[in-house]
Amino acid sequence: MKVLPIKTSKKQSSFDLYEDLKESIKPHVLETGDVIVISSKYVANSQGRLLDTTKTIPSQDAIELAKKYKIDSKFAEIVLRESDQRLGGVTGFVLTSADHILAPNAGIDKSNAKKGTAVLYPDLPYKITENLRKKIMLNLGVQIGIILVDSRLMPARAGTIGVAIAVAGLEPTQDVRGQKDLDGNPLRVTIKATADNLATIANHTMGEGAESTPIVIIKESGAKITARKIKPDEMAIPTDLCVYMRGFAN
Repeated sequence: MKVLPIKTSKKQSSFDLYEDLKESIKPHVLETGDVIVISSKYVANSQGRLLDTTKTIPSQDAIELAKKYKIDSKFAEIVLRESDQRLGGVTGFVLTSADHILAPNAGIDKSNAKKGTAVLYPDLPYKITENLRKKIMLNLGVQIGIILVDSRLMPARAGTIGVAIAVAGLEPTQDVRGQKDLDGNPLRVTIKATADNLATIANHTMGEGAESTPIVIIKESGAKITARKIKPDEMAIPTDLCVYMRGFAN
C-alpha cells in the first residue's frame, strides 16, 4: 500500500472543489483502483459551509440545552439544527447522531477556522463524492474510489481516528461472515469497515493541526472498486443492533 499526502493552500472562501482537486493532484498519476481520501472540512469550505456563530439566535430549546451541558447557547442552536438525534451529553459536549454517524456536537468543528466561526458538515456529501468520481472517470479515464473523512473520538480510547462520512466508487464494507478463521471456526459477526479503515490511514497522514494536507491518495489498498452508487446508510447499523448503544441503554 502506498499513501501519498497532497498539500494545498488555505482557502478563505468557497471554491470549485473538482478544479482545485485536479490541480492539487497533478504531480501524481491516478490509476484505476486508487482511492482519494478528502477532508470533509476541505469539502465544507469549498461549499462555503462556514457559519458566523456570533449572529446565531438561540431558541428556547438551545438555551435549555446550553444550560444542561454548559455550552454557549448560540453554539447549542447550531448543534440542534445540524443533528439528526440527540442521545445525551457531558459538560461541553452534546452526543448526537448526524448523517448516520455518532458525533459530539453534530460534528461541528471550530478548529482551523476564524474565531467565532464554525465549520459545518458538507451539504449532500454522498452526492458530492459521487459527482467527483464521475468527473474523474470521464475526464481522466480511471475508475477510482473517493472517501470524505472526518476525525472522531473512540469510546474509552485516547485520541482521534478517521471515519468515512461519504463514499463513492468502492465497496465501503466487506462481509466476511461465514468464512473461517485460522482454527477453522466460522466467523459469525465480522464485517470489515473498509472505508473507515482507509479513512483512518488517511487521517493519520493528514494530521489535525496546521499540516494543510486535506487530500491523500492511497494506492494498492485492495479495496473493491465499483461503479454502483453507494447509499448513505450502508455503513450504519440500527441503534438496537449496536453493542455500545444497547449496552449504554441497559
